[in-house]
Formats: sequence, structure tokens, C-alpha cells
Amino acid sequence: MTSSAATDQPAFIEVGKEPARRIAVRVRQGGSPGLFWLGGFKSDMKGTKALALDAWAAEHGRACVRFDYSGHGESDGDFLNGTIGHWLEESLAVFAQFCRGPQVVIGSSMGGWMALLLAREVAKRKGDSRGADGSLQSSASIAGLVLIAPAPDFTEELMWKGFSPQARREIQEKGVWHRPSEYGDPYPITRNLIEEGRNHLLLGTSIDVGCPVRILQGARDADVPWQHALRLAHRLPAEDVVLTMIQDGDHRLSRPQDIARIIAAVAEMA
Repeated sequence: MTSSAATDQPAFIEVGKEPARRIAVRVRQGGSPGLFWLGGFKSDMKGTKALALDAWAAEHGRACVRFDYSGHGESDGDFLNGTIGHWLEESLAVFAQFCRGPQVVIGSSMGGWMALLLAREVAKRKGDSRGADGSLQSSASIAGLVLIAPAPDFTEELMWKGFSPQARREIQEKGVWHRPSEYGDPYPITRNLIEEGRNHLLLGTSIDVGCPVRILQGARDADVPWQHALRLAHRLPAEDVVLTMIQDGDHRLSRPQDIARIIAAVAEMA
């Protein structure tokens, strides 16, 4: 594992089969707890929040691992082929290969869903030295989760259930619908993304993550309503879960004051 600053070339690993997906990873060596970043839908590891966390890690001598999902940023692959299952598989592979010791996992938007799925899987595997394929498991553990406008189950709850009949019909008949976005070009939403996402839904039951959780949510978030964060909080264990509502905050939570709140939540666990 080599040190990697924000301007360095990323390392690459291959994840999955037929064909394998080439995933870009940036690693900063340092002390623990380390930081593990999980970005959002259609975002990448060079975003404002990810770079701010990497800078904080550098300043405080902490390890920091960031990566891009397939079809995102510097990783290979077509976004149209992406699914929650693929991106979770990549998250688990990067965590296992590059993280050592306790980690504070920070997930933004879709990354919040990934963080919860990752924590549940790590908790499930705790005590097992080998995986189902016989490979040795990572020594990494999760010290806490910091979830920024978390969007668990968004493919079902925030997309499919809210789509117009015309959009649903286009997804079902053509396999893809291009959803308008205020952040740039329309997002292609595929039938495979929606249908495969149903294998990973969390909000219908209690979510045992086995660690403290901090949730930061903007009350003016047009993409993930604050009620969604409240619903998530009710599904988590009562102990050591804190939801912070930022009254004038939007979905991105990338303003200097938002970054300061995120870093404070990370520092509390680190």
C-alpha cells in the first residue's frame, strides 16, 4: 500500500468477474482510526467533501482511502451498467484490500446507503477469518459511521415510487430513462438499477451496524428529504445515534460551515 496525495495517480484494482471492473483508489497512509470515503450517485473522489477529508487526514496524520465506483470518475466501466450490488461489491473490495484497523466510514447520499450495507456486512463477518471463497478477510473494522444526506433505498423510495407513469413505462419498455438533473446532464436511470436495488433495501427492518452513527441532513435538501433521514434514524439502534438537522442546508452540504460540521463529526469518532 503506497501513500497517495490528491494529485497523484490512483492505484487500480480489479473487482468482479466477466468482465472484471477496474477501480481507481487513492490511499493516504497514516494512523488510525483511518477515514474511508464513500461518494454519491454520479459523484467522484475529487469532490469538495472528499478532498476536505483527505486534507484533514493529512494534517492529523490519519490514513484516508477514497475510490470511484465503476462508471464514475477515474474508474473504468459504463455508468449504464452500474447497480447497487456492483458498487457494494467494489466498496467491500476496496475496504478489505486498503484499510487496516479501525475506520471512520463517511458516506454521502448514495454513499450513506453503501456505508450502512458495508457496516452490516462487516458486522456479519466479524469473527470469521475467511470469506466464503476461502480468502483471508481484512483486519479492518468500523469505528463509526458519518452519513451525509444519506439515501438508503433511494432507487425504490426516492426514484421509482416518485416517477411519473410515463417515466416508469419508459424504464420498463426501453430499459432506461434519462432523468433531468440540476447538477448537469440528465442521469440515465436503468431498469437494472431499479430492479437490482430491491435486493439491498434496508428501511423495512432494523439496521444493526454495530457502531456509533452521526447523520447530517439539510432541511432544504431537494433530493433526499429530511424525513428520509428521520426514517433511517428510527431504524438504527437507539444508543449513540445522533441526527443533526442543518436548517439552511441543501443536498450537497459542501459549504465551509457544512464541511466544518462533517469534520467535527469525524473528529469525534477519530
